Amino acid sequence: MESLPDPTIYAIPFFVLTVAFGFLTSRKRADGKYDTKDMVTSLTLGTGSVVAGILTGGLAVAAIFWVYQFRIFDVPFTWWAWIIAFFVDDFFYYVFHRGAHRIRWVWAAHVNHHSSQYYNLSTALRQPWTSTFALTWIFSLPMFLIGFHPAMIAFVGGINLLYQYWIHTEAIDRMPRWFEAVMNTPSHHRVHHATNPRYLDRNYAGILIIWDKMFGTFEAERQDEKIEYGIIKNLKGHNIFWAAFHEWVGMAKDLWSAPWRYKLNYLIKPPGWSHDGSRDSSETIKARWANQKEPDINSG
Repeated sequence: MESLPDPTIYAIPFFVLTVAFGFLTSRKRADGKYDTKDMVTSLTLGTGSVVAGILTGGLAVAAIFWVYQFRIFDVPFTWWAWIIAFFVDDFFYYVFHRGAHRIRWVWAAHVNHHSSQYYNLSTALRQPWTSTFALTWIFSLPMFLIGFHPAMIAFVGGINLLYQYWIHTEAIDRMPRWFEAVMNTPSHHRVHHATNPRYLDRNYAGILIIWDKMFGTFEAERQDEKIEYGIIKNLKGHNIFWAAFHEWVGMAKDLWSAPWRYKLNYLIKPPGWSHDGSRDSSETIKARWANQKEPDINSG
């Protein structure tokens, strides 16, 4: 029971086939949903992420098992424990994902997932190369301290990532209302990938959208506002290595040039933060957008 399969590895043929089908269908319809260079970039970043995990993931695994020896309980491999593990893992995914957008050090790894200006199944495979270095695994440590075995969490975490694959699409408008109310859906996740001020830093869910609704980060997709995908300063071209490392380079430059008393802030503050207020963060963008909105004609 201490060795379980990785669901995402077994799903790779499915990923390849469905991306190819989506690409060919888009080309036939000429709907502009896929771009060949962008898709190749996404697939290469996904492949590189698997290789990086093999090369560096052992460090995270070692740290996780070291923490696991101090567990409070021994959670058994029983059916009810799997149900609890699913909910606990999904909650901590929400915590991680929110942190990945609010802590620049973690964002430096996560940003390449958002770097495509297209939103299709290949975008789901645009995964980071530097997750171990960015310490993303720290967010999962409370689960191991509680007593969930790392193999159990790795398995349900793989199911979580596998679920998120299908929601990277514009081909599905809305799911049934009951499903939209509880689950993460293409509509909810399109909001998450948007750069529109209304949508910035919203909908961090993995499988269950309930966490966003509970903690005030939910935003529904609107039919009257076209979504713009990407990041605040979109990348130029399709250089794989620049896509994977550009935020680390930018952070290193800031650390080099910033006054000493601000250096740490460039690592732990949200993306876009600057000590002199010269850059845009999601907060400043949203505030400026809120101030520019036309007043409600029904007010007053």
